[in-house]
Amino acid sequence: ADCRYTCHQECRSLIQLDCRRPGPCQSQLSPENTILLSPRGQNATQTVEEEKPEPPTVQEIKQKIEKYNAKVTNCLLMKLNDDGTYTGFIKVHLKLRRPVTVPAGIRPQSIYDALKEVNLAEMTDKRTSFYLPLDAIKQLHISSTTTVSEVIQGLLKKFMVVDNPQKFALFKEMRKDGQVLFQKLPLTEYPLYLRLLAGPDTEVLSFVLKENETGEVEWDAFSIPELQNFLMILDKEEKDKIQQVHRKYERFKQRLQQTLKEARGKPG
Repeated sequence: ADCRYTCHQECRSLIQLDCRRPGPCQSQLSPENTILLSPRGQNATQTVEEEKPEPPTVQEIKQKIEKYNAKVTNCLLMKLNDDGTYTGFIKVHLKLRRPVTVPAGIRPQSIYDALKEVNLAEMTDKRTSFYLPLDAIKQLHISSTTTVSEVIQGLLKKFMVVDNPQKFALFKEMRKDGQVLFQKLPLTEYPLYLRLLAGPDTEVLSFVLKENETGEVEWDAFSIPELQNFLMILDKEEKDKIQQVHRKYERFKQRLQQTLKEARGKPG
């Protein structure tokens, strides 16, 4: 209000002013006296208020569901409940490049186990690792209140993966102008609502489970066998990379020797 300090809206919480003159912004940078940088680079005084979109009404949800179901070409419809929540299906593509940890020597889950919610992973302490099929697709029946965090945990449970859920992240995949764009979803996001807004066409929006490699790795969250397994994987990847480099330059060497052999006796 006094010094006319200018900052971006997303930077407001990081600003600490050392005002020498008494004024309304001496104690803190309040929304009322913040000057934001407008999109055109001009100073414009605005009141900073984080406006969150109003949640859709039950009537709006009902209309969206009817519009969604009208485009569905299979039986995977959405259903509105009496309490305003709704259920439906999402498909998640598994694009994991590294192996996952599962219990060793466990029999396949039976219908009885599924109904009784028997956790087979707790029946043994033995662990083994294997690669999930590349780009496998898993279909989930979820609610509008199901979060991204719950979707990740549900997927891991279905495949009996005992790895820490923090090692994985759910992304939404979008196609625009011939390009494939990935955006990591926050753990509190609701995937079924995103599916409802985008419609049933998976070309417009699809969900992908990938390794969570965007943040700092919390090594304390892993067990000793997992860390040893990582070292084995990295060692294998290092050897494979070395072999690739050797093969590359071996081919280059052979072409160079062949060229020199063909050039013998020729001028220049």
